[in-house]
Amino acid sequence: MQDFLLEYYLWIKGLHIIAVISFMAGMLYLPRLFIYHVEAPKGSQMSETFKVMERKLLRFIINPAFIAALLFGGLMFWANPSLFSNGWMHGKLGLLLLMGGVHGMFAKWRKEFERDENTRSDKFYRVWNEVPTVLMIVIVLLAVVKPF
Repeated sequence: MQDFLLEYYLWIKGLHIIAVISFMAGMLYLPRLFIYHVEAPKGSQMSETFKVMERKLLRFIINPAFIAALLFGGLMFWANPSLFSNGWMHGKLGLLLLMGGVHGMFAKWRKEFERDENTRSDKFYRVWNEVPTVLMIVIVLLAVVKPF
């Protein structure tokens, strides 16, 4: 199996990158929807529209892309276990755990909006809108520069 994975390693890596891009697109857009959703009166047509948009974004883009990124990343580790010996990879994996936690919080907050139970302000979501961006920048720099 490892020979097969090594033979198609660049294809797997390409699919991993595509999945990460799709995941990040959703992670950057979902909190923006939350910001707009806060401003829509509960029960209004606009609020109900945001609920549909948030649910579909999470279920059909963010979650599948996250699973695909983990799958293809895991296959790359299987093909090349020596990646675990790099310090930059440990940092990247730690930041990926944080990103997974942010993903979980976004999913939780989406459910609160679904139930009309959100109590947070648009400023709160504006701050959280930047968290995936900062994590992404550091993760990409670690993967490209490999500083340690």
